[in-house]
Amino acid sequence: MPKNKTHSGAKKRFWITGAGKVMRRRAHRNHYLEHKPSTLTRRLNNEVVLSPADAKRAKKLLGQ
Repeated sequence: MPKNKTHSGAKKRFWITGAGKVMRRRAHRNHYLEHKPSTLTRRLNNEVVLSPADAKRAKKLLGQ
């Protein structure tokens, strides 16, 4: 029986914590940062937990 492959795009974007939560980075934190207010970039700096519906799909893509 062949093994399932992990989705390459998903493994670059999501990770799973020890408790089993799926984490992601926030959007709009990649480039053109000097035009964005510091308050915005600080708020977007933290990682957040994926919503339950998306977490289910992400876990499937990550082979969990």
